[in-house]
Amino acid sequence: MSTELWYTERYEEHGAALSLKIREVLHREQSPHQTIEIFETERFGTLMTLDGLVMVTDRDNFLYHEMMSHPALFTHPAPKRVLIIGGGDCGTLREVLRHREVEEVVQVELDERVTRVAERFFPALCEKNGDARARFHFADGITWVKEAEAGRYDVIIVDSTDPVGPAAGLFAMDFYAACHHALADRGVLVAQSESPLLHAELIRQCQQRMTEAGFDAVNSVYFPQFCYPSGWWSGTLGRKGLAMEAFRAADAQAFTGTQYYHAGMHHAAQVAPAFLLP
Repeated sequence: MSTELWYTERYEEHGAALSLKIREVLHREQSPHQTIEIFETERFGTLMTLDGLVMVTDRDNFLYHEMMSHPALFTHPAPKRVLIIGGGDCGTLREVLRHREVEEVVQVELDERVTRVAERFFPALCEKNGDARARFHFADGITWVKEAEAGRYDVIIVDSTDPVGPAAGLFAMDFYAACHHALADRGVLVAQSESPLLHAELIRQCQQRMTEAGFDAVNSVYFPQFCYPSGWWSGTLGRKGLAMEAFRAADAQAFTGTQYYHAGMHHAAQVAPAFLLP
């Protein structure tokens, strides 16, 4: 009798779990920062976990990577200099580099091994890593932002893990204030902000802290994400100097190559459920 192998991530606090059927374990290592594991699943392609938490799968990563990049980039009038904090799997980097007007993307990831493992097992996500506009730094993102010169970036994307351990500081008001300082006029910040269903209070905190940090307009985008807790995820945006509603609609309509994001979704994703309205 064959034995089925399942990967299960438990959400003990919420009395729930996610399971994916596994064909085989492809890789496992202990980096200086965390345990990195790679699995081949039956229906979701390759799966990466960090310290036992799902980070990315082949099948549904486009949802997260598109929504953590394109709404922010099309909200900015002319994004040329982009900073990504985290994002070690390089999927967000790939999406940012689809924008021809972007001249430079600096990615600051704490754990270099995440990127090197992604290059081996997620080559499609890493296909833009050799782009001349990409700059990689393996360092602490909080320190990087705090030491950045004023107005250095047009868009900052915080593609972080859950707000525990070293990543907790990426959700703090003083970090958002440092992002505000590092952003040029009309700059845009977007930070992943967890599940609307399970972490509504965190989303409210992110919005409030961005406002307190000096951003003139704040809102969140909501999108499905099967492999993350509750299957529903969010990113919270802060903008300097302009209303959140204004975006480059014509450019978004002409943009091709996405599977989820489009100009209509740009508006729709910012409509909050009733329980998250002020």
